[in-house]
Amino acid sequence: MSAESAGEPVFRTAISNYDRDHIWLRGHEITGLMTGRSFGEVVFLLLTGRPATKGEAAIFDAMLIASSDHGPNPPSTMASRVIASGNRAAIEAAIAGGVLAIGDAHGGAGEGLMRLISESLGRTPDPEAAARHLVQSAVASRRRLPGFGHRIHAVDPRQVALFALARQHGIAGKGVAFVEAMQAELASAGRALPINVDGAIGALLYDLHLPPHLGKIVFIIGRVVGLSAHALEELSRERPMRFHFPFAYDGPQP
Repeated sequence: MSAESAGEPVFRTAISNYDRDHIWLRGHEITGLMTGRSFGEVVFLLLTGRPATKGEAAIFDAMLIASSDHGPNPPSTMASRVIASGNRAAIEAAIAGGVLAIGDAHGGAGEGLMRLISESLGRTPDPEAAARHLVQSAVASRRRLPGFGHRIHAVDPRQVALFALARQHGIAGKGVAFVEAMQAELASAGRALPINVDGAIGALLYDLHLPPHLGKIVFIIGRVVGLSAHALEELSRERPMRFHFPFAYDGPQP
């Protein structure tokens, strides 16, 4: 008789299991995954519950790499380095602090875009028509569209590589078509903006038929590697308490 049938509370999971000699992830022996699959493939398996195809594996690996780091300036990276500068004994605090700085304005645009794609194509199945309606409405209301624009890149090289890989593996579908139509419509409205890495990830996850939350989750998984590297560098190369941000006081005078 199982604990559940006996009326005892049961913690349910379909993700992993183990005995004295084995560990299984989604029913797959972990040692087989260790020797025969990439990290991106295991991420895909854990998040979706099924093995990735060759094309899905290539896209997932590429998305994780694309998200891994973008210099010391993003909020998550700065947070990790500041925490490491002040807390030298707990690198996990620096990494966790960096993750906590990821949100709707930093790393969350992919999720937001996925929701827009789903809503827009739910009303108008044609990507070009749906994109035209969305962009015209956003321009009229002066609303910012997630997944577009970059402070540095006129063309985000990560987006270009991701879309090329998706086309190579036959994965690019309505999500990619919709986002590219949005870009063209924005340019026609005098707002030429690049599709950024979040926009590319959102479009591709939509074409992989995955839920919107993964737009942020994939970014977080990839960025943890960069946060770890920056925290390690802060501990190994810099003196404690090195941050002195310039500021300008504009409050009441004494």
